[in-house]
Amino acid sequence: MFSHPAHIIALGMGSGLSRLAPGTAGSLWAWVAFIALSQWLGDVGWGVLIAISLPVGWWASSVTARNMGNLDPSNIVIDEIVAFWLVLWLITPTSLLEQALAFALFRYFDAAKPGPVGWADRLFHNLEPDTDSRAWDKAGWGIMLDDLVAAGCTLLVVAAWRFM
Repeated sequence: MFSHPAHIIALGMGSGLSRLAPGTAGSLWAWVAFIALSQWLGDVGWGVLIAISLPVGWWASSVTARNMGNLDPSNIVIDEIVAFWLVLWLITPTSLLEQALAFALFRYFDAAKPGPVGWADRLFHNLEPDTDSRAWDKAGWGIMLDDLVAAGCTLLVVAAWRFM
């Protein structure tokens, strides 16, 4: 993890090294970090952090995936972190129970990959690093994309629930 700064970011400060459900561990880390950072970050701060985290997450994912020799390693969790920060930022203010429901929904969409999440996940799975010089860069976008779509699906369900 400490062999390159991108690895620290991509592996969610080590949360992605969990032997059990690294994506869930990364999402939990995101939730704890959101609660801790919300003391100092308002809406603008969260918007800026998320906007910066997207290209940084892509870069870290690309570098780490290439170094691991895997187009979509499960240990890379910056995608879960940024996507769940987006969910929490957009549903706040909210109760802890609603945050827990959003967490469960996000984990469902990310793990089960129904509909558009599965489509986004499959977009970059047929890359050939031996013949495509940009395969690792594309893999980084692929790693980030399905979690952003899962976040979008989560937000749609939360919005529908709130307006019913």
